[in-house]
Amino acid sequence: MPLHDSHNHLQRFSDPDRVVAEMQAAGISGCIVNGTGEDDWESVATLAESHPDFVTPAFGLHPWKAHLRSGSWLATLEAYLDRFPTASIGECGLDGWVAGPSLDIQREVFLPQLALARERRLPVTIHALKAWDPLFDAFAAERPPEKFLLHSFGGSPELVKRLAAAGAFFSFSGHFLHPRKSKVLDAFRQVPADRLLLETDAPDMPPPEEFVAIPLPDGRNHPANLPGIAAGLAAALGMPLARLAETTAANHVRFFGLPAVKGPTPPRG
Repeated sequence: MPLHDSHNHLQRFSDPDRVVAEMQAAGISGCIVNGTGEDDWESVATLAESHPDFVTPAFGLHPWKAHLRSGSWLATLEAYLDRFPTASIGECGLDGWVAGPSLDIQREVFLPQLALARERRLPVTIHALKAWDPLFDAFAAERPPEKFLLHSFGGSPELVKRLAAAGAFFSFSGHFLHPRKSKVLDAFRQVPADRLLLETDAPDMPPPEEFVAIPLPDGRNHPANLPGIAAGLAAALGMPLARLAETTAANHVRFFGLPAVKGPTPPRG
């Protein structure tokens, strides 16, 4: 049963090699590791080079770090994309929940990343939180690429329809298995089957305890929790787990332009 983590931040773990081994032992076939700024892009690159058959890198400037960028951030981003031909762009986007940086400053780095993704015909992973109108305004100013992913999507069923019509994919994280977040499941019931992905967003967005395979201190989320997240979503959608796994694995490969789905990579050593 192939499972792919379409969005995590493996670079934020102190021992990512051990975490990769634990993911593989849990039956996970691969993952997209998302950079968030100039301070962690090289860590993502190192992981991709250390685990070329398991880690696919993504490089993006996160909206929370928009005000921290250097004058050469865009050129540096392009250099990483040149270095890794299978890389995508992300995580980038707009966030109206944080007090700062402002949406105007976030937009200054989001629009160039949309343009770069479109020009290079690369998929882009988008963070959008309490900023749906600004997101559509950004799309009007800078058309997104053919394929874009709303990661850890927490919007409404109406937004699913509007975004899907524009080409969006949607990834589900275990945080939305908490009962207080049950409305998001209504939205995922509207997601077309060929646009659905799974993610952990680890070490963030932990699922409820009953879906946790490897507990971590301080409420951190282990990416090996993905099988439990998949089981929880399958139950909520009334879909056999094997079918959900096969569907999301095929969508992952198609969205990120990766080789055909294969089984989990045996741990090294």
